[in-house]
Amino acid sequence: MSDENNNPKKSKKGQINIELDEKVAEGIYSNLAIINHSVSEFVVDFVSIMPGTPKSKVKSRIILTPQHAKRLLKALADNVNRFEKAHGEIKEYDQPNIPLNFGPTGQA
Repeated sequence: MSDENNNPKKSKKGQINIELDEKVAEGIYSNLAIINHSVSEFVVDFVSIMPGTPKSKVKSRIILTPQHAKRLLKALADNVNRFEKAHGEIKEYDQPNIPLNFGPTGQA
């Protein structure tokens, strides 16, 4: 780490330092997101489903407050709009209905 990160006097007021380690920076591929919610939280499970594989695992779970879920929705919409302005419309293709067995149901 640099001295700037270790010395609060040198950091800009209100600035948040965010660290991205190598493992997280690699990312996780997902082609399915399952979203559930309760009165206090949204739970987004990211899954990678591969053809011919009878079982898939949740690769990552993100838990958000309703307020953060709404901010994420707005941020994604803004980014999709900017992407489409730069690269053209994103085409949506019909997906086959995939029956999901998500284990026992519970309440968050």
